[in-house]
Amino acid sequence: MSNGITYGITFPFRDSFNGRYLDLSDTPDQEIRNSLANLLLTRKGTRYYLPDFGTRLYEFIFEPLDGPTFSDIEAEIRATVGQYMPNLLLTSITIEDASTGLEDKGTFINEYERREFRVTNIAQLEHTAKIKINYQIIDSAFNTSDFIIINI
Repeated sequence: MSNGITYGITFPFRDSFNGRYLDLSDTPDQEIRNSLANLLLTRKGTRYYLPDFGTRLYEFIFEPLDGPTFSDIEAEIRATVGQYMPNLLLTSITIEDASTGLEDKGTFINEYERREFRVTNIAQLEHTAKIKINYQIIDSAFNTSDFIIINI
């Protein structure tokens, strides 16, 4: 904690361990990261007086995990962040299905001497997209870089 100054409630919400009701962010960089997560994970149309706040990421949950869907997700993120967080420069957005790279884990030989692949919880991962967003904070004295990873 820096000099007792706090900036806002952390996202996702957590209990505070130092006497507050909820955990609060201690630095401006933490607050920007929390605000970005809040913006991306809020469904568009759920805020009263700000109906355009949020994204349509939840609409992509049952879409095919392919190039057109990934480019629609990226366009949605870039447009929303550009509108509500102009102090962020999105340097890169990487979208891939969550099971990428897990194909060779859990390999074993079955009773017919053939190799089989089994990944723990792969049924949950094969319909999930992992989004990594690298960003740079451009309105501070020092250009700070950070990233956030969300699964949809």
